[in-house]
Amino acid sequence: MKRPKDYLIFPLDVPTYQEAIRYVEILKEHVGLFKVGLELFVSVGPKILRTIRERSEAGIFLDLKFHDIPATVKGAFLAASAHGVTFTTVHCDEGEGLLRSVVENNPSGTKILAVTVLTSLESKNLKELGYLDRYVNDITELVLLKARMAKEAGCSGVVCSGLEVEKVKANLGKDFIVVTPGIRPAWSLGGKDDQKRIITPYQALKNGADYIVVGRPIRIAEKPIEAAKKVLDEIETAISE
Repeated sequence: MKRPKDYLIFPLDVPTYQEAIRYVEILKEHVGLFKVGLELFVSVGPKILRTIRERSEAGIFLDLKFHDIPATVKGAFLAASAHGVTFTTVHCDEGEGLLRSVVENNPSGTKILAVTVLTSLESKNLKELGYLDRYVNDITELVLLKARMAKEAGCSGVVCSGLEVEKVKANLGKDFIVVTPGIRPAWSLGGKDDQKRIITPYQALKNGADYIVVGRPIRIAEKPIEAAKKVLDEIETAISE
């Protein structure tokens, strides 16, 4: 049975090895996975993955959102999966064929998550990008289109906003993993934020999210451990109801 911390992913969205390891040491008892994204991986490289494994029991979510021609993505995925990560991400935008080719060349068994619609995007952005009005007016429909594509290709799950989790689960099944970024506890809201489609930890878990990504509310807190514990309390409330 999953413990509250097993639902929590903390993104190491910092530019240096020293800062990243500081958060690993502080939070390793309070999170289930550490997420390594583009900034840190480009800055530090694979050694950060080795250090996370050596210093904590948390899993690793390597979130590089691969998006390129098929041969490049397949090669990059194979290189990434060799580092013993739990999850890694591939954009849906190249279609089912690319996703399937990555899934079928996965000797390490790394769980592949397809990125549907970034939580920084809203309807006006989709319109600017040329999407059909049916998707501009209903982002959930676009997320479901991409999620179905990902499942057909054999992906383990998707990354999507907590606002779409409930329908993804209803349409694609409870075993299809959903990771939800753009999480903002009610106590952390206020000020300008580049995330548009946000939701609280409690709401995301009640909607059926398997994992939630909580970064800034913990990272910028005066006491990160206390902030993480507040998130865990909210998770525990959601899963106990």
